[in-house]
Amino acid sequence: MSQETPPAIGSPGRPSAAGAPDDVEIRVARSQELRAIGELTATVYVAAGYISPNGSYVPQLRDAASRAREAELIVAVRDGEPIGTVTYCPHGSSWAQLAGPGEAEFRMLAVNPMARGLGLGEALVRHCVDRAREDGCTTLRLSTEPVMHAAHRIYRRLGFVRTPDRDWSPAEGVDLLTYALVL
Repeated sequence: MSQETPPAIGSPGRPSAAGAPDDVEIRVARSQELRAIGELTATVYVAAGYISPNGSYVPQLRDAASRAREAELIVAVRDGEPIGTVTYCPHGSSWAQLAGPGEAEFRMLAVNPMARGLGLGEALVRHCVDRAREDGCTTLRLSTEPVMHAAHRIYRRLGFVRTPDRDWSPAEGVDLLTYALVL
C-alpha cells in the first residue's frame, strides 16, 4: 500500500485544517437549496451505480425538504452551489434507522464527482461527529453499501469500526454494512 502526500493544508482549493477547502462552507442547508441538494444526492447515487434511476430509493434521496425538516441536512457549498451533503439524524428522528438512545447516525453522504478529492466527504463526516458530540451522544452510527469503498476508507480513517452484528437489509437484494464510532 503506497502513501500519498496530502495537499498542503490551507492552500487555495485544498483542505483547510477543518478538512474542507477554504472556499467551501459546510453548514445547515437553507430552504432555497433543498431542491438542488435533493437532485445532487439522487444524481450521485444513480451515477455511481448504487441505485437504479427508477429505484424506489430515488424519491427519498430527492426529498431534501423532509430531511431538513425531520433531521439535520448539512451541505457543502462552493460559489453558492451545493457540492456535497449529508443528513445527520439524532435518535428519535424519523430518518434514524440505527441510532438508539444516546446515539446519532448519518445518512445519504454525497459529493459531486467534480469536487471529489478535496476532502469534502471526510469534512462532512467530521461535521456529523462534531454534531453528535455537541448532542452528548456516546456513539455515531451509519449504514453503507458494500461497494462504497471510498466512503469505507473515510470511515476507517476517522476511527469508525465495523459492527457486523448490526448489518441489515432495508429491501430485498439490498444488504447494508454498518459502522460505529464511540465518541
